[in-house]
Amino acid sequence: MAAEELTEFAASVAGVTARTWGGAAGAAAADLDGLWAAGAAQGWFALGQDDALGAVLTALRELGRAACPLPLMDAFVAVRVLGEDEKAAARIAAGELRVLVAPDDGTGMARYLDGGALATHVLTLPAAGGTAYLRPVTGSRELPGLAEPPWTTADLGPAEAQVPLATADAADALVLLRLGLAARALAAAERSHEMAVEHAKNRRQFGKAIGSFGAVQQRAASCQIDVSAATLLVGRAADAYAAGRDDWALQARIAAEYIALTARRVQLGAHHTLAAIGYFAEHDAPWLFRRVHADVTRLRALPVAAVADTLLEAGASLPSFDLGQAGESFRGELREFIAATPSDPSVMVPAMASRGWLGFGWPAAHGGRDASLAEQVVLYEECMYARAPVTIQLASVMLLGNSILRHGTAAQRDAFLPLIRDGKLHFCLGYSEPEAGSDLASLRTKAERDGDGWVVNGQKLWTTGGHLASHVWLAARTDPEATPPHAGITVFLVPMDTPGITVQQHTALSGEISCTVFYDDVRVPDTARVGEVNGGWKVIADALAGERVVMGGIAASLLRQLDDLLGVVRADPDAWLGPRGSAARARLGELAVTLQANRALVAAAIGATASGGGARLEAPMAGVLGGELAEEFGEAMLDILGPVAALSGTEAPGAGAFEYGLRLSIMYVVGGGTNDIQRGLIARGLGLPR
Repeated sequence: MAAEELTEFAASVAGVTARTWGGAAGAAAADLDGLWAAGAAQGWFALGQDDALGAVLTALRELGRAACPLPLMDAFVAVRVLGEDEKAAARIAAGELRVLVAPDDGTGMARYLDGGALATHVLTLPAAGGTAYLRPVTGSRELPGLAEPPWTTADLGPAEAQVPLATADAADALVLLRLGLAARALAAAERSHEMAVEHAKNRRQFGKAIGSFGAVQQRAASCQIDVSAATLLVGRAADAYAAGRDDWALQARIAAEYIALTARRVQLGAHHTLAAIGYFAEHDAPWLFRRVHADVTRLRALPVAAVADTLLEAGASLPSFDLGQAGESFRGELREFIAATPSDPSVMVPAMASRGWLGFGWPAAHGGRDASLAEQVVLYEECMYARAPVTIQLASVMLLGNSILRHGTAAQRDAFLPLIRDGKLHFCLGYSEPEAGSDLASLRTKAERDGDGWVVNGQKLWTTGGHLASHVWLAARTDPEATPPHAGITVFLVPMDTPGITVQQHTALSGEISCTVFYDDVRVPDTARVGEVNGGWKVIADALAGERVVMGGIAASLLRQLDDLLGVVRADPDAWLGPRGSAARARLGELAVTLQANRALVAAAIGATASGGGARLEAPMAGVLGGELAEEFGEAMLDILGPVAALSGTEAPGAGAFEYGLRLSIMYVVGGGTNDIQRGLIARGLGLPR
C-alpha cells in the first residue's frame, strides 16, 4: 500500500476495533471473537496473500493502542509458510481457519498463546529447520497473569498438513512474529506516552501545569526519543522487506531488540507522569501496561539469533541507510578517494578542494556544484567514519559558508568563500560566555556603534581552536534593551589578530585546546558584520542548521568504533565476550541497536530539512541520543575489552579511538546546548508549557 492508503487503512482498523473491541480499559472482557470475525470480513487476514507486511504492521499499531492481542502476524506468517496451499490461505483469510504460530518444542503443546481459546489450529515451527506442522487445537487452558485476555496453553492433535522448512525460512518466520509483537508493544507504550503528555498539559499542581516541571519535561522528552526512534526502525524493516533487501530480517531483529530495550521504560515513564490517575483500572494505562509487558516478555519464547551474534558471526555491520542514487554513487567515489589518499592534512585537504568537494553544495555561481543534501551528508559521514583529517574544513563549510552565502555581502562572499572552498579558513566560534552557555539569548559581550564601526568588549569561553584560528564567528549584543533578548544580537566575522583580542588556552579532557578569549575595546569595521544589525539570531540559526549534517558524522564515528570493536573480538568472540547469551554480548547488542536508532533519527532530521521542514523534534532527539550513546560506547569499550581499551596510540585497538572517544563523549552531551536543554526543546515541541 502507498502511504495514503496505509493512513486510510489505519483509520479503518481503528474504527472497527473501537466498535467491536472497545478501548484498552475493556481488555479483560472485550469481544476478541467478534473482532476476529470482523477483521476477517474487512480483509485483515488476507494480507498474507499479498505479502503486505507494511499493512499488517499498520494494523498491529492500531490494535496495540487498544491493548488488543488479535493475532494478525500469526496469520501473515502462516500464509507465508504454507506457501502454495491456496485453500488454507483462503480459509485463513475468511476467518474459518484460525491459526496461531509457535515454536515446536516437541511436547505436543503450544504455550503462551494470544487468542488460543479461539484458535482452531497451531502451526508449529522447527526453530532449526525441518518440518512445520499444521495441527488442530484439541483443548486449551488459560494462563492467568499479566496478559489480558490471558495467554493459553493449547493441546495439539495429529498434523493435518506439513511443510518442509529450511533453517533460514524458519528463522525468518520467527523474526516476523517477533517484529509483530514488538510493534504492538511499541504502539501500546506510545499510546500511554501520548496520554501522559496530554495529562501533563492539563493537570495542575502547586498552581501550574505539571508539564512545566523540569522533571516531567525531561521524562516526556526521553520517552518521545524512544518512541520516535523505535517507530522509524519498524518502518525501515517494513520498507526493507517490501524492497526485497537481503538485510530485512536483520533490520527487523534490530527493531524488535530496540523495542524490547525501550518500550517498558516508555510505559513506566508514562505511568510516572500520570501518577495515581493512571494506576486504577478505569484508566487505559493499566491495560496498556499489561499489553506492553506481556508482548515484550513473550519475545523470549520466540528464539532467533541476537543482533550481536549476527554481527559477530556473520561478519556483518549494521544495515546501511540508502541516500538515493546520487548520494550512493558519490559514496562509492568518495570511498575510493579516501582509500587512495594519504591521511595527511597537507595532502588530503588540497586533494578534496581540487575536486570541488568543499562547498560543493553551494550554487555554481559561488564556486559550488549544486550538490544535493544527500551528497553533503555522505561527504561528512564517510570522512568521519574514515577519520579523515578534514573536520575543520568541513565545519567551515557547514557552519560559516552556508550562512555567508545567505546573509553575507558580495564583498564577504568574494573574500571568504574561496578560502573555505580551498580549506584555508580556520575559524572558531565566539558564542559561549560565563553566563551564556546553552542560553545564547542571554549573552553579554557588547558591540557598540562607534562611527562607521563597532567596539567590542566582553569575554567568550570554550572557544575550541581559538589559538589557531584566523577568524572568530562572533555573536555580540548590539541592543541591550531588545525584547525578546535574542532580538538584539549581531554576528561578526573578525580576524583573531585584531588588537584587543587576548587568548588564554585550556586543555580539555579530550586533549583539544579550548580557549577563553577576552575582547577589550576591539575595534571592528562594519564590513565585518554578517547579516542585519540585531538580526544575528537568524544568522546563528542558519549556521546551526548545518549541525544536522554534522550529527550524521557523529553517528558515523560511532559506527566506526562499533566496527573496530567487532574487528577486535571476531577473532575469538567467546574469549572476549563469552558464549551466546552472555551479558557482554547483550551489552554489545544494546549498543548496536541504539546506534541504529540514532542513525534513523539523524536520517529523519536530514529528511525533514531536505523537504523544507524545520526538524523541530528530529534534530534535538538525534542529538540527545547520539551524545548519550557516545558516552555509553566509551564506557562499554572498557567493560568489554578491559585495560587494552584504555590505551592510546596506533598499536591499541581501534588505534586508540576507544579511550579518546570516551574522553570526547562528554562534549557531545554538553556542547552546543546541553542534552537537558535539548530535552526542553523536545518538550516544547510536544506542546508542554514553560
